[in-house]
Amino acid sequence: MHRINIQLAEIPKGEITLRDDRIDRQWTVEIKAFLLSKYQVTQKQYFDITAHSTCQFQGENHPVENVSWKDAVHFCRMLSDSEGIDPDGPYGYRLPTEAEWEYACRAGTAGIRYGEIDKIAWYKSNSEGTTHSVGLKEPNPWGLYDMLGNVWEWCSDIYDETEYGSYRIFRGGGWNDEDRGCMATNRRRSHPVAFRIDDLGFRIARNFR
Repeated sequence: MHRINIQLAEIPKGEITLRDDRIDRQWTVEIKAFLLSKYQVTQKQYFDITAHSTCQFQGENHPVENVSWKDAVHFCRMLSDSEGIDPDGPYGYRLPTEAEWEYACRAGTAGIRYGEIDKIAWYKSNSEGTTHSVGLKEPNPWGLYDMLGNVWEWCSDIYDETEYGSYRIFRGGGWNDEDRGCMATNRRRSHPVAFRIDDLGFRIARNFR
């Protein structure tokens, strides 16, 4: 197992109001300061830690895709272990919560996106049917790249246990989505073990020590 370089941005404390149009509900969440990777986890980073590659689109610096929620959690645990961090402790690598994700995506902005879509995201109109190397588009005001477009990103949360059981949330839109799919507010969900697709990956978070 290799040591890999994950660049983390410091996300300040604050609060975010989330909404679910399906059930016409909104709620406010307080966010503690935390760390979030500046880039989506790449294929090289994923392979260096897990020795597995299942991607549809090849490229060391392209985001990893075709990974389930369980795969993403396993990567976080293996990465923590590779750095001598207790995977079950408070400072191990993890997936962001949905509230952390949207709060970090917005980065203090109020609109549905943090910039002009063609400048910040790979989506159906400009992706040419493939993922692209991370970090080629403009970052948001907090220095996070590809928060919208390229690949969707798994979050840690269960979507609605009563209606969907163990289904987990993913956010952000991907290379095959129309512009309306790449908004800070969009929420999707699927099975945490069985669901893998070529426009779904992840980025990772950590608590401050």
